[in-house]
Amino acid sequence: MTAADTRGATANLLHTISDYSANYLQDPRTEHTGSAVDRSELRRRLAAPLPRTGAGAETVLEHLIAHGEPGLLHSGAPTFLGFVMGGAYPVAVATEWLTSVWDQCGALYATSPTASVVEEAVSRWLITLFGLPSHTSVGITTGCAMANLTGLAAARHHVLAGQGWDVERDGLIGAPAPSILVSRGCHVTVHRALRLLGLAGQVHPIDTDDQGRMRLDALETALAATGGPRIVCGQVGNVDSGAIDPIADICDLTHERGGWVHLDAAFGMWAAASPHVRNRVTGIERADSWATDGHKWLNVPYDCGIAFCAHPVAHRAALRTSADYLTPASEGGRDPVDFTPDMSRRARSLVLWATLRHLGSDGVAELIERSCALARRLAAGLSAVSGITVVNDIVLNQVLVAFTPTADTTDAAHLEHVVSALQRGPVGWASPTTWHGRPCLRLSVCNWQTTSAHIDACIDAIVSAHRGAGAPARTTTIEELV
Repeated sequence: MTAADTRGATANLLHTISDYSANYLQDPRTEHTGSAVDRSELRRRLAAPLPRTGAGAETVLEHLIAHGEPGLLHSGAPTFLGFVMGGAYPVAVATEWLTSVWDQCGALYATSPTASVVEEAVSRWLITLFGLPSHTSVGITTGCAMANLTGLAAARHHVLAGQGWDVERDGLIGAPAPSILVSRGCHVTVHRALRLLGLAGQVHPIDTDDQGRMRLDALETALAATGGPRIVCGQVGNVDSGAIDPIADICDLTHERGGWVHLDAAFGMWAAASPHVRNRVTGIERADSWATDGHKWLNVPYDCGIAFCAHPVAHRAALRTSADYLTPASEGGRDPVDFTPDMSRRARSLVLWATLRHLGSDGVAELIERSCALARRLAAGLSAVSGITVVNDIVLNQVLVAFTPTADTTDAAHLEHVVSALQRGPVGWASPTTWHGRPCLRLSVCNWQTTSAHIDACIDAIVSAHRGAGAPARTTTIEELV
């Protein structure tokens, strides 16, 4: 096959996927949020042994679409309220495709000048949007899990360097033992990051109140009881309740003792982008490091996270990579690889640039404010129904719901029915959690497409599932869902 033939074949494939994509995004079936097939069926269709002889590209794509689409969770649907998953703006979807077509390695300025400069621009935009110190350094990661790892790696370097210890050179054996004070409300990825950094043995959990906010009296007691270098991990947006720790007070107490404050802010960070919601994250700019996601509330496709650090020297020292074959950035420039754990990395900055440029600061603020207003509407509609209790204060976009079961069932069984009915039904999707020992339904409003009508439809679906919990279950066939 000649080079011209190859280019033509590639163009034909992209046209095929373009046509499919346009039809898929307009297909009413994508409004149904649940998967239509189970694991065993997907394995039968997609996980056969690898054949010795390959297949044509068109055939491969046709097979993947035909057998993969029924197993999709349509999390981009406007009535999808599960986990904290946004949709994807059209400009973001298009930019993701462009990113793959350009196929840039975003590690160095030398490997992609465009990606490097775009990342610098995005960093400045986000620092301004969130009101962070102007000298803050930024790394674009796969998600908040890696952003937490990045921020905590910088924290580890900084607090140990303050004790005269170079952890990147000498490791942890023999190092001063830091005290890691972690809110019990922090996401599990904070604990995973601490394990990977060799700090799990120094973790001291800090109690929270009934909403999941860190208790200042518990933090003060723990700070007084622990010694050595200190790292305090707080949260901005509890994954269940949306609660926000008292950030300014946490920073005061921690900094008085020379400690570092890291904020796990996977979705709550975006509250700082709204003039009307920012007061709920007062003091956020006073922390030392922050971790957030782009693929949640900003509605860019997976995967995209951002790490921020108010101590650029510590940030770069913790992650910097050097080798004779790597071409360092010229004076006045930066290499993205020095600010994240990844080296070979796609140019994620492009989708952030396009989405932020498309929305502008006013558009981002409007998205945040509208989502919060819709969450309040959702909570009000559900709490008006007998047997449904909203158990959290609606501070952002999260709604946490408990159900009073009928006399012949339990809280857990009742919730299981509600979840099953939603996930198999035509409207809405949500997932369960346990809040202070009570089974609950967690709902998150963060899709740019969601309207009041979508919220009202979700309320009706949840109420119907709740009221039908005592009725005999009816099995929905795959044929009805496809």
